[in-house]
Amino acid sequence: FRFVIKGSLAGAAVYTAYDQGLLGSGMQGAEALKKAQAALPPAIQEWTSYIGWELPPTPKFDFSPSDSWNKGVQTVMSALSVAPTRACEYTVEGWKYVK
Repeated sequence: FRFVIKGSLAGAAVYTAYDQGLLGSGMQGAEALKKAQAALPPAIQEWTSYIGWELPPTPKFDFSPSDSWNKGVQTVMSALSVAPTRACEYTVEGWKYVK
């Protein structure tokens, strides 16, 4: 019975992520992030007023997932492009040390 409940929750989470565009392209993910950034502060404010808590204002972030992704891809590709040269250099240094 617990397996069915857990499977249903997991399936609902995957469906919601797909429906909101989080599993699509980078542009769809960026749009979904913008929608979430616009929708979350009012929802949190409503819940805190309902519960009676006072939260500080949320900080503003200027974050672009697509720019971060591109920077990561560029860093990895740069490291892979110099890997053979570095491997040769380290091999030569290792042989010198062994001799």
